[in-house]
Amino acid sequence: MRVRFVTIAAPIALSLLLGQCAEPAKQSRRQPISVGVFEGHGGAQTCIWEAVAAIALDPDMRVRTIGTGDIARGILDSLDAIIIPGGGGSRQYLNLGAENAQRIARFVANGGGAVGICAGAYLFSNTPGYSCLKLNGAQAIDIEHDNRGHGVAKFTLTPEGRTLFPELAQLDTLHTMYYEGPVFIAAPGDSLTYTEFATMQSDVHEEGNAPANMTNNRPFFIGNRYGRGRVFSSIAHPEGTPGMIWLIPRMVRWTLGLPQVGYSKEAVNPSACGPERLMSVDDLRYESKCFSTFLYGTPDEKVAALEWLHQHQSWDAKRWVQGLLFDASPQVRLRAAQYIADIHYLHYLPDLRAAHQAETDALTKGLMGQHLQRLEALLP
Repeated sequence: MRVRFVTIAAPIALSLLLGQCAEPAKQSRRQPISVGVFEGHGGAQTCIWEAVAAIALDPDMRVRTIGTGDIARGILDSLDAIIIPGGGGSRQYLNLGAENAQRIARFVANGGGAVGICAGAYLFSNTPGYSCLKLNGAQAIDIEHDNRGHGVAKFTLTPEGRTLFPELAQLDTLHTMYYEGPVFIAAPGDSLTYTEFATMQSDVHEEGNAPANMTNNRPFFIGNRYGRGRVFSSIAHPEGTPGMIWLIPRMVRWTLGLPQVGYSKEAVNPSACGPERLMSVDDLRYESKCFSTFLYGTPDEKVAALEWLHQHQSWDAKRWVQGLLFDASPQVRLRAAQYIADIHYLHYLPDLRAAHQAETDALTKGLMGQHLQRLEALLP
């Protein structure tokens, strides 16, 4: 059942409304935290997969995907929190429709939690000329250059962010995947105010004739109250970033006023991603050649392509590498297993298990098993 602040005893509810911790309520919680990931049209498939996988890192959470029909039929009544993943915010709004948008707003106002990632953050914003839910007090600017580029971006935590993510508090600069996320300012005239938990430090303008000095020093993570609920918005993709996936369930916990829990040392590994690497136009051309190599190249060429994609922390490669687990070459199969383990791609864990079980080359099977164990070690 959903955690609703209104159902908690008055002193505890008051402390939650003030943004403080309510230890007695947290300690008494016994039911799993129920999280729904929106999978309607407009959500990118990989972003949906990654959001679902991120929730699996939290031992107290249970996750399911939900669509517009589910929302209309009342699925929100059985959820504690929802995640709107990356993709296209306006398409997600169109898929939801005005009535479902209102249902989401009521869900949060009544004490539910909501996390918006990239397009989801766009959807939660109050941006003129853009279909949005007006849940987070932010306005996206320079939306005409939305296709500004992607890659590994750098960010810094604010004091509030260091409290929310104490595992990262001693690090000056952090890195995570960014893909054309919104550039936020406080929405003029909006009564909602947000807390900035992290600040963007990368200047992303590699594509789309985007202007320089637009993204840097802008909000990266923000959170706010909406009625009795909370909203967390991320302009980037921790769920798609090795070593940073755990930030998503931590965000969900914040929206519900629940205590922090620790995650495995394999999962909490900020050094697994970085340094900053924004894909240039030339990089994108070579990336496409790598994908063609997967189809037509020799085993050595395929391995070399995987090495380049790994070095450049390719966003799109994860959609191509799965089938290489079952390549004719054991050399390629093994490198694909390493790639999946290195990028912490939990969605392909069943595939890696199947490839390991089916592997007939003894040496490859043994080494593949080590990569399988590394991926499994992320989970509680």
